[in-house]
Amino acid sequence: MKAIAKCRLGADSPGGLALPDAAPTPRQLYAPRGVFLNEEWLVVADSGNHRILLWHGLPSQDGQPADVVLGQKDFFSEGPGANGRGPENGLHLPTGVEIHQGRLLVADPWHHRVLVWETVPKVSDTPPDYALGQPDLISVAPNQGGSAKGDTLYWPYAFGFAGEWFYIADTGNRRVLGWHGFPFPGQLPDIVLGQPDANSKDENRGGPVSARSFRWPHAIAGNDEALYVADAGNHRVLGWNGVPTFDRDADLVLGQKDFVSAKEWPYAAQGPAALRFPYSVVLQGGTLVVADTANNRVLFWHDLPRSGAGVPADAVIGQVDFAGNGENRWKAVLPDTLCWPYGLAFFQRTLVVADSGNNRVMLWEIDEARYVKSEEEALVSHGAGEI
Repeated sequence: MKAIAKCRLGADSPGGLALPDAAPTPRQLYAPRGVFLNEEWLVVADSGNHRILLWHGLPSQDGQPADVVLGQKDFFSEGPGANGRGPENGLHLPTGVEIHQGRLLVADPWHHRVLVWETVPKVSDTPPDYALGQPDLISVAPNQGGSAKGDTLYWPYAFGFAGEWFYIADTGNRRVLGWHGFPFPGQLPDIVLGQPDANSKDENRGGPVSARSFRWPHAIAGNDEALYVADAGNHRVLGWNGVPTFDRDADLVLGQKDFVSAKEWPYAAQGPAALRFPYSVVLQGGTLVVADTANNRVLFWHDLPRSGAGVPADAVIGQVDFAGNGENRWKAVLPDTLCWPYGLAFFQRTLVVADSGNNRVMLWEIDEARYVKSEEEALVSHGAGEI
């Protein structure tokens, strides 16, 4: 595999750390966390500015300005709740973003909801059509002001699709909710993963780490044959063969040696099989990609792992090799370094990385013709930004 960092949006910081401008602009990003790309749109959750930015078409120039802003009245405003205009117009630390079957979906976790635009807005400051997890666009209390139920949410950081199923990572309730088909507001889920019922919300089901528990489920990816959930708080990714139709044990764990471990290695050499706070997971064809956020790297599995524990990754970007884990490789901000990569999107040959700690979004060109099957083959050139 060959990866080349080809375009940067946001902070202009090669050679050194750079903070975003004091005031937002159409070019600036502040701690972006979510990204999505298809043939028509690039969508970025500019989380620190409490807004969503959209580019019509794939940006081709560094620092290219966005075309549309949502969650703020214009490109030069910031603040949660649209800077006082209210939650019906605004966002609070938006994270997950996706366009699916013409709908724009945004995870608005600190308003405890997922927002839905029935068509992708082409005009800035277009309000959403409705919310999942809340009774209306004004309500923002966790679990709708009460205890956990099937139709409530608490810090939903992400969502995802697997075949005909739609899932929400209901992070604060330590569970994943699933619907067969896209849900309407107030519709109860068809399945609850990670809890014994729809009213429970204990960390790891109130017991030890297991093959059917979560601490912080934070991202979801899947297809007709498999489902993957980034369980960030347990420093692992869980995988199910097929789309689970009831709460059952995962078939796969990545990042840990077994299903009952949640070891964090903050300073030691990481290797190709360890994870530390993985906050994003995406699929592209037969490739699984994981944002190993606190290790400041992105890992690739070229053949989808389906079962077992501790399956090593095949390739890495952001670090010189599988042993490195430093922010910007403990040196400087370069075109191929990362600092807390948070969100991922993969479309055709373009991998989009929300390089949150560097206040930028990076577009990488991935040549999947060259697969890397060993740690020795996955060395990264410091200057070239290639694997």
